[in-house]
Amino acid sequence: MVEQPSVEPYAPAQTRIELPKSTPFVTYSLLGLTILIYIAQVLSENLLGTDLPAYFGMKINEFIVAGQLWRLITPMLLHSSPLHIGFNMYALVVIGSGLERFFGHGRYLLLYLMGAFAGNVLSFLLSANPSLGASTAIFGLLAAEGVFLYRHRQIFGEKSRAALQNVITVAAINFLIGLQPGIDNWGHLGGLLGGLIFAWVGGPKLEIEGAPPFIRLRDEHGSAQVITAVAIILLIFGALTAYGMGLFGSF
Repeated sequence: MVEQPSVEPYAPAQTRIELPKSTPFVTYSLLGLTILIYIAQVLSENLLGTDLPAYFGMKINEFIVAGQLWRLITPMLLHSSPLHIGFNMYALVVIGSGLERFFGHGRYLLLYLMGAFAGNVLSFLLSANPSLGASTAIFGLLAAEGVFLYRHRQIFGEKSRAALQNVITVAAINFLIGLQPGIDNWGHLGGLLGGLIFAWVGGPKLEIEGAPPFIRLRDEHGSAQVITAVAIILLIFGALTAYGMGLFGSF
């Protein structure tokens, strides 16, 4: 027998994908602004005996009917307790930081605003109670994360599928919690719908380009898709607002 030199088993080269690495400063800015406004709420209540920021900014249907349309956005900056703001701001950082890196700063801010707008419009239509909180926008982020993971499940593999299941579980649990009195589940549902529409139409649609071992992700969706997404949400929920103002204004 002739001895043959040992042959090392073949190890395929690892493929590395360049992922976005930008600092999520919009998330941090929203966090800081929301905390500052909550501090103003606390000071106003303690010094003046009334929460003026909430009075002038929360969702109050009769004031919206009277023309104060900013109340369809400003509730996202207001909160009712330390637990309320703590939970929402934790969700903002945990969900928003990763999303902002893939969506980009401007598109991510629009996503947050559209989720808040859609959530407050649905609450305006279907709930007579005043409401406030960033959960409308947070549910928009949650829906956008779900869309992003589903759309790119072949790129990110098993991790994407596990994360998508986690998003669905978190949304379901929060809707169940929202069945308790005093929680605006209509606002949550509206935020979810707004985030879903925005992310599906205008969110990232990544394609792989390059050759192993160095490949990168290219976003096929640009400003045209983002503008279309915003236009669709404004058209749908703007029309619902107009309907609600006519309906409530007739009483």
